[in-house]
Amino acid sequence: MTSLRYISTRQGSRPSSERLTFEEVMLAGLARDGGLYVPESWPAWSRTEIAALRGLSYTDLAARVMAPFVGETFDAATLGRLVREAYAGFDAPDVVPLKALPVDDLHLLELFHGPTLAFKDVALQLLGRMLDALLTRSGRRARIIGATSGDTGSAAIEAVRDRAALDIFMLHPRGRVSEVQRRQMTTVLAPNVHNIAIEGTFDDCQDLAKACFNDLAFRDRHRLTAVNSINFARVMAQIVYYFHAALRLGAPERPVSFCVPTGNFGNIYAGYAARAMGLPIERLLIASNSNDILTRFIESGAQQMTGVTPTLSPSMDIQVSSNFERYLFDLFDRDGKALAAAMESFRATGAMAVSPAQLARARAAFDAGRLDDAGTVDAIAAAKRETGETLDPHTAVGYAVARHKRGDRAVPMVVLATAHPAKFPDAVRQATGAPPPVPARLAGLASRPEHYETLPNDIGALKRLMDGAAVFA
Repeated sequence: MTSLRYISTRQGSRPSSERLTFEEVMLAGLARDGGLYVPESWPAWSRTEIAALRGLSYTDLAARVMAPFVGETFDAATLGRLVREAYAGFDAPDVVPLKALPVDDLHLLELFHGPTLAFKDVALQLLGRMLDALLTRSGRRARIIGATSGDTGSAAIEAVRDRAALDIFMLHPRGRVSEVQRRQMTTVLAPNVHNIAIEGTFDDCQDLAKACFNDLAFRDRHRLTAVNSINFARVMAQIVYYFHAALRLGAPERPVSFCVPTGNFGNIYAGYAARAMGLPIERLLIASNSNDILTRFIESGAQQMTGVTPTLSPSMDIQVSSNFERYLFDLFDRDGKALAAAMESFRATGAMAVSPAQLARARAAFDAGRLDDAGTVDAIAAAKRETGETLDPHTAVGYAVARHKRGDRAVPMVVLATAHPAKFPDAVRQATGAPPPVPARLAGLASRPEHYETLPNDIGALKRLMDGAAVFA
């Protein structure tokens, strides 16, 4: 397989067109035209090639699946070493264990065995090492600017803390993440870590981060890069666990379906990418909480922003799903100019609709369902009663939606378990009457000192703070 080149989803919306290497895309994060990078074409895996992946360890599978995306940026030996180092600290020998559940031929893919107990670790433990390796070998430094709805922040901070070539500025919505999520970020007192609480929503944080990238002079002065899922390297690393689960369940001879609790669309987009590569995924089921803009799109063909509602599953409290632009690029037949116009209209008016033909294609690619907080509490209780598993509220949304929209029971359905239940003890206690056991990784978290800045939802205030920190010589 030859190495890939990457293009922006808004390719053609400005006079210059770029075809970037993986190294360039990883360091850039967001495209300079405001779009997101995607492969110019997906690497195609035949059934024979997929079958040959059976029996590989997770780390060997990851190196094989990611090699076409990485291309010449890392040789095979270096890529293999970075992957092994990334997953050496995970608590599970399998990295992401797959459990059969005793209901509806459902399976639970546990993605929370990394350092911060959330699925973001799977990609970020690798991305942090890749960025550090690239910058160190070239004698450069960079600054990460990111926004988090809960789990990305702690996973990113854990991945880059104390690394000599990187500083990180992580924005979170003040009062809108769980206490455990906040403390996992704000108790890291490494000198290269800057936590910032924004008076606003996650969407506001995400808009501020993107505004920093879109100010090209500021971007270049601070040498900005991203670890949010706007960075394609995040998506690349998440593709692997779809292959892992499907192979365990009989792929390529047997199709598999996935139900994914998602707000920003990055996790389920990785499944879409795996299917585009040839993995036999029959259904991709979006599971939304009350902030259900993605589910409403699949139902109606319209994106309509409403106010963000705080829920028990705060990592999905999002109204602007940034990764959805990557899928829309394909839905618009990769017409970057048309997509750029549609996205600009969406941000200006809060609404965007696709044609009936486009909606039919979207419904062929995805199904969707939603669950409110009352249903989430019921789902946590039901899962405990029916399976013996304690689920965090995000995974509970996925569990309930998967059961409600189960479909053909001859096709196994995998629910992605995105976080450890101990990160959301209040929701678990409300549902089951008892808090989940506290894992060793969280021991003493409540008593550690915190440090963070609080800022208004104002790009000027954020830039002043970042300018006040030493800029690289």
